[in-house]
Amino acid sequence: MSPNFKPYYAVIFTSTQKENITGYAEMANKMEELAKKQPGYLGIESSRSDLGITVSYWESLEAIKNWKQQADHLEAQKQGKTKWYRWYKIRICKVEHEYEFSSLDN
Repeated sequence: MSPNFKPYYAVIFTSTQKENITGYAEMANKMEELAKKQPGYLGIESSRSDLGITVSYWESLEAIKNWKQQADHLEAQKQGKTKWYRWYKIRICKVEHEYEFSSLDN
């Protein structure tokens, strides 16, 4: 682990979608671009199949709270519940250690 490593937070959003998700991709892209502009935002990783998993990374719990309450994000949450998702779960975790492997380093 890097000596400069500082713990941070991961918001893990897992979901299943309804059949008709018209407008979802556009809103997801808009939210990703908006999140990048928020104080405390560190990054995002996402994968979608039958189960979607999006993990966003934040400097603090306060940054996560502020993002959750951002006006455009509140509207996206509302539309998600009424239009796009059958089910979702959100987990917030503190990341205290990390490591990685990449064959691209060789």
